[in-house]
Amino acid sequence: MKLPEKGQDWPAIKAMLESRGAGDAKWRDGKTAVYVFNAGEDVERVQKEAYAAFMSENGLGPLAFPSLAQMEKDVISMALGLLHGPEEATGAMTSGGTDSITMAVKTARDYARSQGRAREQANIILPQSAHLAFDKAAHLMDIEVRRIPLKTDGSFEADPAAMGEAVDKDTIMMVGSAPNFPHGIIDPIEALGRLAQEKGVWLHVDACVGGYFAPFARMNGEPVPPFDFEVPGVMSMSADLHKYGYAAKGASTVLFRSEDLYSFMPFDLAGWSGAPMKTPTLAGTRPGGAISAAWAVMNYLGVEGYRRLQGKVCETRKRLETGLDRLGFQVVGKPVLGLIAFHHPDLHSFALYGEIYRRGWFTSVTKQPPSLHLMLSPKHADVVDAYLADLEAACEAVRSGEAGSKPKVEARYS
Repeated sequence: MKLPEKGQDWPAIKAMLESRGAGDAKWRDGKTAVYVFNAGEDVERVQKEAYAAFMSENGLGPLAFPSLAQMEKDVISMALGLLHGPEEATGAMTSGGTDSITMAVKTARDYARSQGRAREQANIILPQSAHLAFDKAAHLMDIEVRRIPLKTDGSFEADPAAMGEAVDKDTIMMVGSAPNFPHGIIDPIEALGRLAQEKGVWLHVDACVGGYFAPFARMNGEPVPPFDFEVPGVMSMSADLHKYGYAAKGASTVLFRSEDLYSFMPFDLAGWSGAPMKTPTLAGTRPGGAISAAWAVMNYLGVEGYRRLQGKVCETRKRLETGLDRLGFQVVGKPVLGLIAFHHPDLHSFALYGEIYRRGWFTSVTKQPPSLHLMLSPKHADVVDAYLADLEAACEAVRSGEAGSKPKVEARYS
């Protein structure tokens, strides 16, 4: 495509946009269980209007836009209130989980250097299930990654003892997930915290998925173990607002136990021809709309709204588990939030994925073990029975060898 010689009117462009999106995943119908977190039309409206209100403002300039600076402070304060942040805790908003994780790794590295450690080949210790964003961050900073196998007891949790054995004088960070993305399992953060204190190593909790879910699930009576700053060894956390915080993309938070730890994150430079500049995260320009939309959604929902939405997700997961058991599936570990992986002992998960995809569902898979993978939203309460019906049909197609033929139920979603 080349830039047109003359611009076109908005109605024509809008029609082209709608046409281009016609083949995208139907997330508004609840048929997408990855990438999008559908909390309902009212929340979507708040996202859009709050984003548009500050769409042109730039979070890079807090002196020019003190409103954004205050909204970011408010968001961080609300986050730390949920996650047991101590009085001296602080943090910043970022563009997403990868950004938050990258900045946490960079901060831990620079802190270690300030202590005279890891000046040559630093390393980080990850459970096998930790998000690949840590590998990306390590690649950017030439840090060695040591991935450690999970426990062998079927829990799919990180193995603190094995991780401890991998720690040496150049280890700058250990990682636990709450929950991990592949299986939806919360790692034993308390045990990792004790280990981190014993070894004198920074512990980061990746709560990108669970940071704005687990506190409300616990309020609703779900068996959520300690995972945040209430565990003394936790030095930093990542938690995504645009996942189960139901904010507009891209909005995440990276949080630190103290101002002293946080001080190793910002980039500050005066030694160039322009004005001195200080940026807290990887980005320079920071979209004002992402900050204002997060602030607005958090205030719109409040504790009551989040408890209601997260309760609906947990109930949907339980309904799904009952249906999966009826169909002969096995759930990986014991998830307690909204992410679930499952497989059938007699049918290959990837063949089932192909069948469920052709029936209109855009979901995901997990490699270890080969499983189907869903990240549930409140909207899925309306469609979980339809999903189970299509999954049963997919099982029959794979079992009978008819997989790949045109599904008879396809017309239901046309």
